[in-house]
Amino acid sequence: MHEQIIDALKEHYSRDLRKQVVKSVLKNEKDNDKEALKPSYNILNQIFSYIMSELNWNISKNTNDWDDTPLKIISEVFPRIETTQWYKDQQLSVTKSIDLEGDFN
Repeated sequence: MHEQIIDALKEHYSRDLRKQVVKSVLKNEKDNDKEALKPSYNILNQIFSYIMSELNWNISKNTNDWDDTPLKIISEVFPRIETTQWYKDQQLSVTKSIDLEGDFN
């Protein structure tokens, strides 16, 4: 399943486009240009949502069982995405969600 998602994304988004998105995000994050970041962040958010949907991914109740497959897939499709603040924010938001969910159990 993971390979099918990766292949579909690579087929839909050319290598040059994927590299350009990451390059644009890194530049705009460095410049702290929030307006310029919106389109790239929207693209990444849509792709990330697609990946999670295809995986039927949900937050684990136990952080030890946390499945970071969606992050692994997007980092394989988009070279150097893990160096962006967007990627770090995805890691943080999932961690916070797990922590919040754990507080209610």
